[in-house]
Amino acid sequence: MEVSRYRPGEDDEPVLQGYDVPLMPDWAVLDGLNYIKDQLDGSLSYRWSCRMGVCGSCGMTVNGEPRLTCGTFLTEYGDGPVRIEPLKGFPVIRDLVVDIDDFLAKLSSVRPWLVREGEDLPLTTEYAQTPEQLEAYRQYSMCINCMLCYSACPVYVLEPDFLGPAAIALAQRYNLDSRDMDDRFDVLNLEDAVWGCTFVGECTRACPKHVDPAEAIQRYKLTAALRSVLPWSRR
Repeated sequence: MEVSRYRPGEDDEPVLQGYDVPLMPDWAVLDGLNYIKDQLDGSLSYRWSCRMGVCGSCGMTVNGEPRLTCGTFLTEYGDGPVRIEPLKGFPVIRDLVVDIDDFLAKLSSVRPWLVREGEDLPLTTEYAQTPEQLEAYRQYSMCINCMLCYSACPVYVLEPDFLGPAAIALAQRYNLDSRDMDDRFDVLNLEDAVWGCTFVGECTRACPKHVDPAEAIQRYKLTAALRSVLPWSRR
């Protein structure tokens, strides 16, 4: 395996370092990284947690593509080499660890919670949904915030102010929820939000949970256009 190493104070820029890792039939790339850290070089830094494709923390660039390392197997690459680098588009803190503060701020900016108007907390009323109402937003709720779509997005890599695929898809998850009373027009109808998307579609291709951020963005473009013409239109 070839692994990107960057040690602040020692390296001026990231460098690739090679390691001999056994090609085990049931090993994911993450297992290879754990082997390096446990057996060869304990100074290697990277993020991981659940190893089940749920937490989203082990996203990295594997042979040039953004992938979850817990769900990407060494056998997919034959005898190698397998090159592991940090996610593109994010500042590197150390080795394979990237700074996600900007991403978290963008997620927070879309108000990722149910917005109710004219009701005092705590809410005591139950708002039941039909299966059809659930299906309207269900796919967007599957996002695990792994940031692979951001790394795959050419707009975000070139324009860091772009709100980004996951944040817009998350906004749509709540916009399409029958219990929500917001439309997040103020944060989505901007040049750095839905109108910044050039519809390349790499975000959708990269998503390990089959969320379609590209669709969410295009759908909200239509919503925003209708809202501009018909101000009373909310959804």
